[in-house]
Amino acid sequence: MDKDEIHLRRLPAAAPWGPHTDSDFHGVDFLPDSLSEVPDETGMRVNKKYSCLPAEEKGIHIINIRAIEDIGYDQHESTLLNSLSKNPDADCKYGLYFRDGKRKVDYILVYHYKKSSAGRTLTRRAQHNDAGARGAKQDPLPGKGVQMEMGESEPHTDCHEDDKRFRREEYEGNLVEAGLELEHDEDTKIHGVGFVKIHAPWNVLCREAEFLKLKMPTKKMYQINQTHGLLKKINSVLQKITEPIQPKVAERKPQTVKRLSYPFSREKQHLFDLSDRDSFFDSKTRSTIVYEILKRTTCTKAKYSMGKGEGRKKETALLNKRRKCGKYGITSLLANGVYSAAYPLHDGDYEGENVEPNDRKLLCEEWASYGVFYKYQPIDLVRKYFGEKIGLYFAWLGVYTQMLIPASIVGIIVFLYGCATVDENIPSMEMCDQRNNITMCPLCDRTCSYWKMSSACATARASHLFDNPATVFFSVFMALWAATFMEHWKRKQMRLNYRWDLTGFEEEEEAVKAHPRAEYEAKVLEKSLRKEHKHKETDKEKLTWKDRFPAYLTNFVGIIFMVGLTFAIVFGVIIYRISTAAALAISATPSGRSSVRVTVTATAVIINLVVIIFLDEVYGCIARWLTQIEVPKTDKNFEERLIFKAFLLKFVNAYTPIFYVAFFKGRFVGRPGDYVYIFHSFRMEECAPGGCLMELCIQLSIIMLGKQLIQNNLFEIGIPKMKKFIRYMKLKRRRSLDHEEHMKKKQRYEVDYNLEPFSGLTPEYMEMIIQFGFVTLFVASFPLAPLFALLNNIIEIRLDAKKFVTELRRPVAVRAKDIGIWYNILRGIGKLAVIINAFVISFTSDFIPRLVYLYMYSENGTMHGFVNHTLSSFNVSDFQAGTAPNDPMELGYEVQICRYKDYREPPWSENKYDISKDFWAVLAARLAFVIVFQNLVMFMSDFVDWIIPDIPKDISQQIHKEKVLMVEVFMREEQGKLQMLETWKDKDKKKGENCNNHSPRLSLSHSGSLSSCHSYPVDV
Repeated sequence: MDKDEIHLRRLPAAAPWGPHTDSDFHGVDFLPDSLSEVPDETGMRVNKKYSCLPAEEKGIHIINIRAIEDIGYDQHESTLLNSLSKNPDADCKYGLYFRDGKRKVDYILVYHYKKSSAGRTLTRRAQHNDAGARGAKQDPLPGKGVQMEMGESEPHTDCHEDDKRFRREEYEGNLVEAGLELEHDEDTKIHGVGFVKIHAPWNVLCREAEFLKLKMPTKKMYQINQTHGLLKKINSVLQKITEPIQPKVAERKPQTVKRLSYPFSREKQHLFDLSDRDSFFDSKTRSTIVYEILKRTTCTKAKYSMGKGEGRKKETALLNKRRKCGKYGITSLLANGVYSAAYPLHDGDYEGENVEPNDRKLLCEEWASYGVFYKYQPIDLVRKYFGEKIGLYFAWLGVYTQMLIPASIVGIIVFLYGCATVDENIPSMEMCDQRNNITMCPLCDRTCSYWKMSSACATARASHLFDNPATVFFSVFMALWAATFMEHWKRKQMRLNYRWDLTGFEEEEEAVKAHPRAEYEAKVLEKSLRKEHKHKETDKEKLTWKDRFPAYLTNFVGIIFMVGLTFAIVFGVIIYRISTAAALAISATPSGRSSVRVTVTATAVIINLVVIIFLDEVYGCIARWLTQIEVPKTDKNFEERLIFKAFLLKFVNAYTPIFYVAFFKGRFVGRPGDYVYIFHSFRMEECAPGGCLMELCIQLSIIMLGKQLIQNNLFEIGIPKMKKFIRYMKLKRRRSLDHEEHMKKKQRYEVDYNLEPFSGLTPEYMEMIIQFGFVTLFVASFPLAPLFALLNNIIEIRLDAKKFVTELRRPVAVRAKDIGIWYNILRGIGKLAVIINAFVISFTSDFIPRLVYLYMYSENGTMHGFVNHTLSSFNVSDFQAGTAPNDPMELGYEVQICRYKDYREPPWSENKYDISKDFWAVLAARLAFVIVFQNLVMFMSDFVDWIIPDIPKDISQQIHKEKVLMVEVFMREEQGKLQMLETWKDKDKKKGENCNNHSPRLSLSHSGSLSSCHSYPVDV
């Protein structure tokens, strides 16, 4: 046979076109590049698994191909073959099934390979097939002929790439041994990227479901207890009212019956409804099972030695050591770049014409759309598609958003009360009264002059909107609201646990099966190799606190440095406020000087906002790095440590500017003639005559709204869109090189590969927890905070839903019965909110000084004279040299006495400018209020916690009912077994009697007859 001839087996007339793995050669069964170089028998066995159909079903076989590079192929011939053959992509639903159209793809592994040229690749594939076809004649050693031809045609590829390929081959071989079925696809529109499709057959699913103790529905169904009487009527009315806002999904209807669930067991398969095996394990469960196998399956191959001598010995020792203590699961292989991605597939497309109905499309229409913002979430469908952990997050977010509705209504009422009573507020009326003619001391040295208190009228009136008696009530209400919210969520969580069959699920079971992280295994391997180098005996190694001490020290120093950096930035903003206020006081016109305070406050808050948003991103990366160098053993430990560090840094970053305004501004100013200076030149800033509460409100509102608008919404929308656009442009540039590839429809796994990988729920929870802090911690100064949080969350739910459904790869479903460490953080914030609001009311607002004046100093039982009572007097002749105003006559008259806000003795007193008795009376009242408020509200919160049971009564009854029914099922089964055994015994007796009455000739084979009498097939 000449080397340039191609011999093809002729197709039978009725035979269909066979399968193909290359779009240009339909019917030609090529093998993947990596498998063409496998020299051992394991690799050859794996190759058979990769083949789409058995060899006898293929319509075309290549007998011998030589010099394909010289022959080439014509594109028109390829098009002709395409037109004659049936489109196999439609049979496998464009990647959702294997090429046979029957086996569903449960998981995808992605790897990168170096593709030199089309001709050489085809040559390698064809040569491998050729070697296999002529094996009977030539019988070469496995793989030798191929390797020699490769060595002659092109230089050896990179050793690192060989190492990755060898690891993949071994790992995939182990997966096949574990029972999984694999299929390769390197003929994709993404050049240099190969895909491994994984399918779990029925026996593997059953085995792993039993191992994971997955609760599955049995045949036994029971009636759910229904409400009766008045409650039933109320529920029916509520269902009719809420009908328009319910999502149009099958799971939304209230269940009247429920299937009894039991951990799956192969021995008790008769208990389960296996009439439809294809749908018994849904796609979420199948992908979870495959992922568990991927984590458990190991690959022990190390870098293959290509050298000689001492280097080869070292690498052999390394290989042996890794075989002992270093095993590569999927997490290690992903970390080492052997595979570039691993993910389950989405159920299909969510938009477009002729799209088959699927859960993803339904979620997109009824959940991930802004047009359904007023509807409830289909939580059961979310759990069915994404798993319990993500379902619990969205359920918690929905409960939190619902609970914000009453808080928003009460906050609006409090704000409207302040608006309605602003004209009746006597202190603000006295400040605005021009007839009082109160002259205030200068706000800065030299450049600032005396000013009239009436110029701060607008600030005083605005302060009353948020500083009124109703805000105290609102603070108490919000503390009780936080406790009620936590209890309501616990009850909702228990309902979901019952509905999702998680009542018997324990986190400890998962902890036992938790696999070590790849980084932890690498560290343990490194430690064991060091000990071996020192000729020490190494048992099973693990990392101790001594190994982690440098990381712990780095964590401690790093966190202290980051907190110090935040304080330094806040201090820098304070310097900016002081210097800018002095500069504007010099340059501004008399009419503009009244707005200096508002201008400085607004610009400083915007600077704080920009810094907070920037540092949030930086601190998130630093927290992840600090956690990585600690090398936690399991993913759960890693996540908890990361959450703690990120929350600590972001909490300090977000709330430090607010804490400064609430508790430190204006507290360390000094007095006229004896001010406190920073760097001997900048005077500490003072609060406005109406107090610092208005400024605290401005600070809180701008930071909260800006953070939600920019960071939570624009970033979440803009950054994914930008990344998607960049990926689209890159693919478009590649597609322009190959028009035929561009016209071919993408497979499902190719589309999902271009989506963003799922990075966990920590960022989603974090932004909501920070928002919860804004809503509860300083709510006394900003009653509208719940309203703005509610409006943000209505958008946030749909935004997160759209991101999960359309922008992210489908995450692996994770079982969870609660929201984990986040619940403890929420409880901590709720307790801290009580203390902070007590201090805000008593020290930041004027609520306590007003009460003290009203009941101790007021002559007529009203607030008349309160403003004058809170102001002290200062003789201008007591100014220090160089600090008096440069223009003392700016008001048009000479000033002898100016006023400032403090409780001090007047200049004509014996102890002039000393702290007066009134200060101590107000301070005692403030401290008493903090103690009483804190203990009273804490007691009320704990009372709410105690009076509301964690588990709803009907749920506890249903759980008990399930246990009783399960015991009954097993008792009936045991009784059935006993009856069958008794029946068998009776039959055995009768058979024995019949055998004893046989003839002597038959009695010779008596033992054999008895054995046959006793052999009954048992099928319980």
